[in-house]
Amino acid sequence: MKLVIGNKRYSSWSLRGWLAIRQSGLAFDEVVIPMDTPEFAAAKADASLMPSGTVPVLWDGDVVVWESLAIIDWLADRVGRDVFWPKDDAARALARSIAAEMHAGFINLRRHCPMNTGQTYPAFALTPEVERDIGRIDALWREALHGFGGNGGPYLFGAFGAADIMYAPVVTRFHTYDVPLSDASEAYVNAVLAHPFMQDWYAGAEAEDWRLDRIEF
Repeated sequence: MKLVIGNKRYSSWSLRGWLAIRQSGLAFDEVVIPMDTPEFAAAKADASLMPSGTVPVLWDGDVVVWESLAIIDWLADRVGRDVFWPKDDAARALARSIAAEMHAGFINLRRHCPMNTGQTYPAFALTPEVERDIGRIDALWREALHGFGGNGGPYLFGAFGAADIMYAPVVTRFHTYDVPLSDASEAYVNAVLAHPFMQDWYAGAEAEDWRLDRIEF
């Protein structure tokens, strides 16, 4: 397998694909292409590397899969759905729903609070639209944690899984911008940041030697 991603410091979608393949336990080669570079522009035009023009892209032999949820589903088919999704029907229904809501929504948070694992902005001003996104996410996390968390781990549905993978970039944003959260959600943020996969991602981001001025402010 080969996973094509962007900068670890900034690429939220890449983080999801990378966490998914780490969660699968399958061996893979990692191809990092820095964004906003001629190399990235060339990769977007190369169907043999990035046919969707976006990251992440997973190559499984000659089969190509893109979009984070599609990559999760492909890997779940390979290694077993229980590796990613809760066994309980009600828990799995909620996990799929909140993962899909993350995939399709929270545009204001994404736009105004770009992912940057190397900075913290404790005085960052949040717009009302961003605060609404934050409130919705906090409510979803509390619902999952109250109903299904604590069974096998500190994550949304106990054990680390697909829902946590989908919200991992949000966790980094909440840390970067010092977002106030409920006690339950704050504990969840700390648990995700302490996960070994996230520690490895942050270490990789720290080792990168390129920066995007539009995100460093």
